[in-house]
Amino acid sequence: MNPLYAIVLGIIVLTLLVVSLARLRTVHTKADYLVAGRSLPAFVLVFTLLSSWIGSGSLLGGAENAYKHGFVALWQPAGGWIGLAFIYFIAPRARKFAQFTIPDLLESRYNQTARILGVIAILFAYTAITSYQLIGGGDILHLIFPTVITATLGKYLIAGFVIVFTAIAGMSSVAYMDVVIGMLATVTLLLAAPILLHHAGGWGALHTTLPATHFQVLGDLSFVQGLELLVPTGLLMLGNQSMYQKFFSAKSEQAARRAVVGWVIGTIILETVIVLIAVIGSALFPGGEAHAHPREIIFVCAVRGGMPALIGALLLGAVFAKIISTANNYLFSPATNLVNDIYARYVNRDASNKKVLIMSRLMVVFLGLWALYQALHTESVLQKTLYAYTIYAAALTPVILAAFYSRRATATGAVWSIAAGTVVTVFWDTALVKTHLPAMIAQRDAIFPALIAALLCLVIVSAVTKPPRPEQLLPAASN
Repeated sequence: MNPLYAIVLGIIVLTLLVVSLARLRTVHTKADYLVAGRSLPAFVLVFTLLSSWIGSGSLLGGAENAYKHGFVALWQPAGGWIGLAFIYFIAPRARKFAQFTIPDLLESRYNQTARILGVIAILFAYTAITSYQLIGGGDILHLIFPTVITATLGKYLIAGFVIVFTAIAGMSSVAYMDVVIGMLATVTLLLAAPILLHHAGGWGALHTTLPATHFQVLGDLSFVQGLELLVPTGLLMLGNQSMYQKFFSAKSEQAARRAVVGWVIGTIILETVIVLIAVIGSALFPGGEAHAHPREIIFVCAVRGGMPALIGALLLGAVFAKIISTANNYLFSPATNLVNDIYARYVNRDASNKKVLIMSRLMVVFLGLWALYQALHTESVLQKTLYAYTIYAAALTPVILAAFYSRRATATGAVWSIAAGTVVTVFWDTALVKTHLPAMIAQRDAIFPALIAALLCLVIVSAVTKPPRPEQLLPAASN
């Protein structure tokens, strides 16, 4: 392996550590740690939103899908793009509430039970998302140091990196690291795509080499399978706590709205480029290691795709940094839930800022270890991605949107909705469910059964219970 790759990776890790330590001196209170003192400008928000959204789900799961099926893989990120169109209008409302976490919002609009169930759903979803970031990072370390670091050892090392970076300075650390990472990833991905396309012989050569289905809207998937990729991503985007936490961290409602515009543009461009690189990779590397491990196609293109060594090293480094960034975001977010929504709410209401900061860092360590355990027992990143997205999409997004826009949704309806979405998703792939349902239903992914169950509970239970009291309604519900 060219030592340049190791050097670039070392520089990136060192840079992230310096940025994280530099932000440590700005953290003195709970608000500083959890929402960066509500001081993030639009420029920083754009890159931290980009970096938290585009991680291993796109770079491994999405790339694996593109390698196998072609441009039909765009159905998965397209769900996020549709969600972003709605988020432009939601972002100012979210910032107006000035909360710390989504469960804060759930208790304010519904009740304490909704808060606790929301924490449970987030823990399941976000530690799952963190787990496949560790898989991606471990794969890269193994690719760069094949004789020294196994893929399993790589997962342990990445878990250590992520836990340390996340624990140091909280949201301030995460957001400003994301600026560096987002700029690096944007530039290198945009440089890499045309170089790889040229190396593959151009657009015409791709059409000649790959099956025609790789260039069709649905390709070899059914319309329902396309929706099973699109819907979980779109609903995760609409209810994503990590995103709302960034909005809660914004300097103002205007900064939050401006950030969404940049986020929309950046997400569409970068996710399309990632799919393009994976499709080119499927033409360049139809067999061998890439065929055996398609989730690694972006890494293989960086190392063996015919790019100048420096560009290849920067691409691999940028992908590595994006994975670290996403892991930071999705590890930090549930840690804030355990501290803000459980510890400070029920265990120690009078906890000082110092105790809150200590507990926050301990929760980062605990959840990081849980994510590592999941990473060590995960085979398919794509399936893990859809599982995590579905839990959040079904259990939380409906009640979050109802909190913003519905005056009729009740606390009891929300509680039943969160519980139904979580339970159906978690148990959908078990033998108990598979053996007692018709094959036509049992073979489907969990998103539609879980979402239908959650929506029915929200609507029906809210309809038969007393309307919420005026003081329960959030300002947005009356706008």
